[in-house]
Amino acid sequence: MQTIFWILIFLGTYCFMEFMAWFTHKYIMHGFLWSLHKDHHKKDHDGWFERNDAFFIFYAIVSIGFFLLWKHTSFWPGLPIGLGIFAYGLSYFMVHDIFIHQRFKIFRNANNWYAKGVRRAHKMHHKHIGKEDGECFGMLFVPFKYFKK
Repeated sequence: MQTIFWILIFLGTYCFMEFMAWFTHKYIMHGFLWSLHKDHHKKDHDGWFERNDAFFIFYAIVSIGFFLLWKHTSFWPGLPIGLGIFAYGLSYFMVHDIFIHQRFKIFRNANNWYAKGVRRAHKMHHKHIGKEDGECFGMLFVPFKYFKK
């Protein structure tokens, strides 16, 4: 019985992270921490890393915190929560940093309907260089209109 709860908590955490990514992106990255995110919209540096990568580090620390809770206390949901956050972070990295922004030159030829929709949505988000008037702040689940031809 615990296995089904473990799986449900993992999947629930993974899906909840899309909401957290949207919320963080819209209200924090495009809000009071714009100073960390703006170099992602307008590249003002020569290096591979961006100040924006600090958000990845924050969520990695949260994930590790749940692993430590599981390991050092009796809080067994810490493992599926930590894994759900980690799995979402890995998915986000694969889609956003590798597929869309090509930080590594792989997945260049992915042209299925989902890939095209996510790429379109992100392109619309990046057409706004400033922190105001943005759209489409999610990553893996984007509005249906971006999947239409």
